[in-house]
Amino acid sequence: MTVTGIITALIVGLIVGALGRLVVPGRQHISILLTMVVGIVAALLGTVLANAIGIATDTPGVDWGELVVQVIVAAVGVALVAGLTGRRRAL
Repeated sequence: MTVTGIITALIVGLIVGALGRLVVPGRQHISILLTMVVGIVAALLGTVLANAIGIATDTPGVDWGELVVQVIVAAVGVALVAGLTGRRRAL
């Protein structure tokens, strides 16, 4: 993978993670780094899932269907990570 590919993956992961975080209701007490990691994983899994269900992912320009799938996967990932690693309230 080239340096440009790595930088692009980081930027796309940050955007997808942020969009996924916006979709999940309420506050999520997770770091921006963890959001970015969830976003990168969601971008990769979302692409695979979009291909599996027949959404074209190699068109010129923005693949809106693929992006929607990635954001949905990111929202699920953010909700899971926030539930597992978020701040805990003292009883």
